[in-house]
Amino acid sequence: MLKKIVISLALTLSVFFAFIIWVKGLIPSQEQDFSTTTVSDLPYLQQLPRENRGKVLAVVTSTETMGDSGKATGYELTELARPYYIFSANGFIVDIASPKGGKPPAVIDKDDLGPFDYAFLNDPEAQQKVNNSIPIDQVSAEDYQAVFFVGGKGTMFDFPDNPHIQSLVRELYSSGKIIGAVCHGPAALTNVTLDNGEPLIADRQISAFTNEEELFLIPDAQQRFPFLLEDRLREQGAVFQAGPTYLEQVSVDGQLITGQNPWSTWLAAESMVSAMGYTPVPRQVTPVEQTVKLLLTYEQHGFTEAAEKLKKLQEEGGIDQRLLAMHGIVSVMRWEPGRALDIIRLLSKSQD
Repeated sequence: MLKKIVISLALTLSVFFAFIIWVKGLIPSQEQDFSTTTVSDLPYLQQLPRENRGKVLAVVTSTETMGDSGKATGYELTELARPYYIFSANGFIVDIASPKGGKPPAVIDKDDLGPFDYAFLNDPEAQQKVNNSIPIDQVSAEDYQAVFFVGGKGTMFDFPDNPHIQSLVRELYSSGKIIGAVCHGPAALTNVTLDNGEPLIADRQISAFTNEEELFLIPDAQQRFPFLLEDRLREQGAVFQAGPTYLEQVSVDGQLITGQNPWSTWLAAESMVSAMGYTPVPRQVTPVEQTVKLLLTYEQHGFTEAAEKLKKLQEEGGIDQRLLAMHGIVSVMRWEPGRALDIIRLLSKSQD
């Protein structure tokens, strides 16, 4: 009996790994090199200057390692670069702050970087700001129309208990200004109390990196982090809004605008512009965003409508086949064979 179980398990694992290798073979290589992209290369950033609408503060973590694990961490570059240019293109001056000030640690995954991210790395003004970030204890809330808390696992360690972050959020909130955050960035909101002693997030719709997303990537996250972000937000009374795993989800609840994960960054930043009373300037949607739209259509309406959506997206500039294939691999790893096969079918159609 034991021998049969071992043989069955070995066959299952062989099929599993063979399928992953096959799917990886469908992933096209990134043909275009964006590493030399500059601000002048992006039409979105070449539009006529708008009036000065005030300042937005982006706050990043100063934490370099995940607790005592020795694992490197920091802020997510993509979650800073993209909002930085959204706010800039819409007439806002962007300052960058961190708990310690100075040059904060960055997490840069080249597989995730697009033109805006490389433009940020090649932008002298942006680099001067991030390499000399303002210590959070030197920030005055009255100078800003909004604050945006950038994600990155380091935020779980130095955002929640920082009294200067708490004071900044409380002052902006009481002044009717906008507070945004994405992915792990909402950790900044977890211990903020209002003047009446109630948690800021009590009974408020909030999105952030979910337990499911966290534990899939880091199975021992409960040991590495002080808490799981979704758990802490729920404990403090938040009405937690979880979208499909690794897809776009943004919650807008009055002054609070929060995004679930990196794929929610564009919408979160543009929703903040809207909340400040302005219509976001037109922007060419990226292939990654198109892919997320496709996957959301699949999640909400099934394969047939997703296939029809794919045809339209192909006419509008196409999708990111690499991201679509990676979702197929994730589905296999999560033992979702039906979803995996559907995504592979969509991937095949996108290559026609």
